[in-house]
Amino acid sequence: MKHLNYLLLASLFCMAEQVIAQTPQELQAALPAVEGWSISSDIEIFNRDNLYERIDGAAPLFLENNFQEMTSMEYDRGDDYITIQAYRHATPEDAFGMYASERSADMNFYDGIGGEAQGDDSGLYFFAGNIYVKINASIEGDTIRLIMQEIARGLAEKIDPQANYPALFRSFPTENLVPHSESYITQNYIGHQFLKPAYTAAYNLDGKTVQAFVIDGQTPEGAKQILQDYLNFTKQEADFSGERFLIQDRYNGNIPLLWKGRYLIGVFNDKGEDFSEDIYSFLNKFDC
Repeated sequence: MKHLNYLLLASLFCMAEQVIAQTPQELQAALPAVEGWSISSDIEIFNRDNLYERIDGAAPLFLENNFQEMTSMEYDRGDDYITIQAYRHATPEDAFGMYASERSADMNFYDGIGGEAQGDDSGLYFFAGNIYVKINASIEGDTIRLIMQEIARGLAEKIDPQANYPALFRSFPTENLVPHSESYITQNYIGHQFLKPAYTAAYNLDGKTVQAFVIDGQTPEGAKQILQDYLNFTKQEADFSGERFLIQDRYNGNIPLLWKGRYLIGVFNDKGEDFSEDIYSFLNKFDC
């Protein structure tokens, strides 16, 4: 018993020692020192009511991804500056979803920073825990790029040292997966309000790029209700005796779909092209 109590106390001590930055003050305190640069004492804070004042037209997408609060901080060196905007979302899935929505194939990916990070000569973007961070510098070049990586790596460790993609993506097959194509959609997937939330990824199948998706209904009953709503929309008869479905979506083409417990697993082609019958074998590779 004494041994168990010691382990419990040690575990609690370790948890207490692990600082997880969340509040504006904690986030600022988590910024690593950078030689030649000073951290400004000023902090700007934006919430759901005034975020548009800083990012204007981009605000609706952040709100759709359950944005809660943004902390803006800055490093200074004479006339040069590096701005850090830390967007706190309701869940890690929401933060990842926002990051993924702004991911760009034109940028470089960096290992060892948060759950995933990418950037260029004047900007770096990553997610960790329930926070999406955007770092931008007033100058460009290799040196400032390395400095931004140093800042990002130190901050990410203080937000969530175990940051990664949402766990459900571990059930996605890796064969033919398009790298860095995973995303998380909070609502209105392929234009339908009832299809949410959606975990998606692109795959190269038979020479075509398609998007696979998993809808989490939370419970088998919840998934069944989403499927029922979809069938009602397409005016198809509901037969829940099996797991295979072909949704005849007049806006998105035919959607092959499997119902497995709390999950709906499907695929769609944005060109509206039909799939061969063996598409269901591919969907069965999802280990949900």
